[in-house]
Amino acid sequence: MLLQIRWLIAGLYLCVSYALFVPLEQQSVFQSAPTPENVPENEGGILTTISTELGGEFDAQDILNVAVATHADIWRVTQSEVDIYFPTVDGYNRSSFNNALITQNVTRILSSDVTPPTRWFSDPSSWNLTSLANTTFHSEYHPLNEIEGFIEAMTGMYPDLVQLANIGHSAEGREMVAMRISKPNTKTKVKPGFVLTGAQHAREWVATSTVLYLTHALVSSASEEFAMSSLLDFYDFYVIPVPNPDGYVYTWEHDRFWYKNRQIIGPYEKCVGIDMNRNWGHKWKARADFPTSVTKEKPKAPTDPCTPWYPGHRAFESPEVNNIANYITTLPALKAYIDLRSYGQMLSTPFAYSCKKTPKDAEDQIEAAHGAARAIRLAHGTSFTTGSLCSKLYKAPGNVVDWMYAKAGIKYSYAVHLRDTGTYGFTLPPEWIRPVGEETANMVQFLAEFITLTK
Repeated sequence: MLLQIRWLIAGLYLCVSYALFVPLEQQSVFQSAPTPENVPENEGGILTTISTELGGEFDAQDILNVAVATHADIWRVTQSEVDIYFPTVDGYNRSSFNNALITQNVTRILSSDVTPPTRWFSDPSSWNLTSLANTTFHSEYHPLNEIEGFIEAMTGMYPDLVQLANIGHSAEGREMVAMRISKPNTKTKVKPGFVLTGAQHAREWVATSTVLYLTHALVSSASEEFAMSSLLDFYDFYVIPVPNPDGYVYTWEHDRFWYKNRQIIGPYEKCVGIDMNRNWGHKWKARADFPTSVTKEKPKAPTDPCTPWYPGHRAFESPEVNNIANYITTLPALKAYIDLRSYGQMLSTPFAYSCKKTPKDAEDQIEAAHGAARAIRLAHGTSFTTGSLCSKLYKAPGNVVDWMYAKAGIKYSYAVHLRDTGTYGFTLPPEWIRPVGEETANMVQFLAEFITLTK
């Protein structure tokens, strides 16, 4: 019933949208990314980033209601912006956002950007994985079978450093793998642990490519720029490259922008999938807030299973989440956890479930985050913002970062939203894979050194 009321309200907003989108001083609409020549006028889709900070008589909730009513896909919501994707140019042109007197950046997302390349499995020997700088592997996105080839190559090339652990199976039966990257320790003392995970949300490809770059950087010669092998003298690293293998495969084979896992959630449900990042067991709720940081409305019914942010019937219902949690509890002396995500250029601390609760370690967490953001900027000038996850985005109970901090006891737990800030969104061009990997390696290097110096 609540969902029907929301759709009714959204429809009303759509009818009066031009009244809501009142004129500003002047219309400010920009084309953020150039469209190649000879591309048909209606080819592809539209991503629009709409500012909510310039004093109009509307807010993020108004914009979201109109987006839902026009069947657009909400990609990102922050305190100052809303990103909305229209799968077709016509869909955007017919919407109230087209020619509205609001500040928005408009980008054409071409069909070629959302259609994954179809190719046979490539031979890992052609990637030249002996060199972090010269390899071709980090110049393109890879399907799951090639990622598995990369993982096998790492274990074959660096058997003294890399060990694999099978941590369970996904909802569709795929084997989930974790990598332990560690130098043999001649001392009896256990080294601190540092955990890195790739994209829980399937469409966040750059998070997956970045965790693979970091894996490579950890085993590469210390003489190479951005290599992190020196950290193995002080840390054991635990890497889960593909936390959501079913969803990731689905983005390659069916829907580039699929978000959840691919779990069947009930015999009579018309939709599938759970938002893994709302299914962790700290402050989990069946009622996931509508994704806006400004709404005061609290949902009174369980979230519709067809929404991207569906949290499941219970915490740890997702087998992928359960597998990762069980694995984490077996690891000793964990000091840091990084959840790689896309997009927004943010380095965020707990908590996500509440904007009013502050971790007892907040001062240390924020100090480290500020230094990590500076380290990121030193690589290629990319600016990251810092703050609690709730304050940067919106309330999200059942978040992995909250669980890692509050339940697993990992003091330095962070969500890292990688590039960009809305020009390409989830379709970040592959030529950006390496720069993103390099600046993220700087971040990991700084955090590891900060923790060593302050413990």
